[in-house]
Amino acid sequence: MALYTIGDLHLSESSGKPMDVFGGVWQDYRRKIVEAFSQTLQEDDTVVLCGDLSWGLNLEQALADFKLVDSFPGKKILIKGNHDLWWQTVTKMNKFFENHQIKTLSFLHNNCIFYKDTALCGTRGWCYDPSDPAAGDEKVFKRELCRLEASLQAARQQSPQGEIFCFLHYPPILAGKDPYEVREITGLLRRYGVSRCYYGHLHGESLRGAFSGERDGVSYQVVSADYLRFRPVMIKP
Repeated sequence: MALYTIGDLHLSESSGKPMDVFGGVWQDYRRKIVEAFSQTLQEDDTVVLCGDLSWGLNLEQALADFKLVDSFPGKKILIKGNHDLWWQTVTKMNKFFENHQIKTLSFLHNNCIFYKDTALCGTRGWCYDPSDPAAGDEKVFKRELCRLEASLQAARQQSPQGEIFCFLHYPPILAGKDPYEVREITGLLRRYGVSRCYYGHLHGESLRGAFSGERDGVSYQVVSADYLRFRPVMIKP
C-alpha cells in the first residue's frame, strides 16, 4: 500500500491529439504510461493525477481515456488541469462515471481525501501565463484561492494537527531566469501547515524553471509526466 503522484498524462484515446508529435521523450508515450502504471501500481495503492489527464473536449470524448486510467491498478484521484476541458461539476462527473462503470476514479475539488493519516488537498491553482487567458483572469484566480482554502480547511477540521500534502496543476513557484511566486497560494500552504506540495504543467524547456526544494517549511516538487518519464513517483509508503 503506497501513495503515488504524477501529472499531465495528456491522454488522447479518441480526441486525435496524441503528444507523440512533439517527439523526444513523448514519442510512444501511451505505451510508456501503460507499462509504467501497470508495473508500478498495486491494487491497494493510490495515485493523485495532477491535471491535464485527457485532451477530450467533453466527458464523452474523454471516456476512452477514463477507461484506460480506470483499468490501471489502484485508486486514482483527479484534480483539474488547464487543458481538462471535459471537466464539469463533481456531481455530473460522478454520475457519468457511475453510468459507465468507472469505479477507481475520484475528484479532489473543494474537498480533502485522506490517505491513512495524511490529508490530500488541492486544486488547479493559477500562474502568470499570458498564453493562457483563463489562467490570467482575476475571477479565476480568486476562485482557485477559495477552492484551495476550502480543501485545506476541510483537512484541518478533520485533523487539526495532521500532515497535509497539497497537489496543484500550476506551479506556485518558478526558479531560473524568470522566477516568481504566487504568494497568495504559498501563503495558504504555510498558514495551514502543508508539508509537501506537488505540481505539474511544465514541459520541455519550461522544466528548467521548475522549483523542486524547500521554501518556508514547504517542500515543492514538480511531477509532470515527461519529467518523471511517465512513471508515477511514490511519495508515501
